[in-house]
Amino acid sequence: MSRLFDTHCHFDFDAFSNTDEALATAKQSGVGRILIPSVGLSNWDKVSELASSHDEIYFSLGLHPYFIDQHLDTHLDLLDDRLSRRGGKCVAVGECGMDFYSGNDTQSKQEVLFRGQIELANKHKLPLVLHQRKSHQLMTSTLKKMRFDQGGVIHGFSGSYQQAKDWLNLGFAIGVGGTITYPRAQKTRNTIAQIPIDAMVLETDAPDMPLNGYQGLPNHPKFLPEILECLSELKKRPKQTIAPQLWSKSNLVFGICD
Repeated sequence: MSRLFDTHCHFDFDAFSNTDEALATAKQSGVGRILIPSVGLSNWDKVSELASSHDEIYFSLGLHPYFIDQHLDTHLDLLDDRLSRRGGKCVAVGECGMDFYSGNDTQSKQEVLFRGQIELANKHKLPLVLHQRKSHQLMTSTLKKMRFDQGGVIHGFSGSYQQAKDWLNLGFAIGVGGTITYPRAQKTRNTIAQIPIDAMVLETDAPDMPLNGYQGLPNHPKFLPEILECLSELKKRPKQTIAPQLWSKSNLVFGICD
């Protein structure tokens, strides 16, 4: 069985309250590593503790734009302090970015926090775990202007081929998740079919983003092999040959020894 890396799983959420059981189930499905992206100050301690207690778990620290109302400008200073004291299991800054799905009323605050986290990632030489909704142009232009060069992952990618190229040109890997399992997601499926395997990583975004056929149910890292299967079909390549490439790319992005 190939080793798989779930590069985006909110393993600290209540759906995984029985951590040992959930982790054992994931491992039985071939998931050898999981990265937990934090969403804000409220869960930094928990994701750190989970990683400290389990060899398979890594984490990132950041301020998620969806929870913008919970974040203060002073949290950037607290984040800087935490990153200065981070151990080896903290491998990125994020989940961060900009989200204008519900409008842009909070755009100025989102920009301040996003720019602040880019600066911290550059300072601490860490990649970014990015969240983007209806903010592609602004996020990519901001990263260019700030000359960010540490790479990372654009999580939950569901855009066009040109948008994918924009991210690749900035040094980011494409986060491939359950979206590709939906036949109606033709734009995303066509894009993923065109970009090279060594430019992408796998993710579930569990317990969110259920795969096709599991709508209404909590997502789980154990479903990562089904995303791999779908990717294999899109790329017209055996999953046994692409899985090792995805594993290597995931570890490379986050600076983890294979």
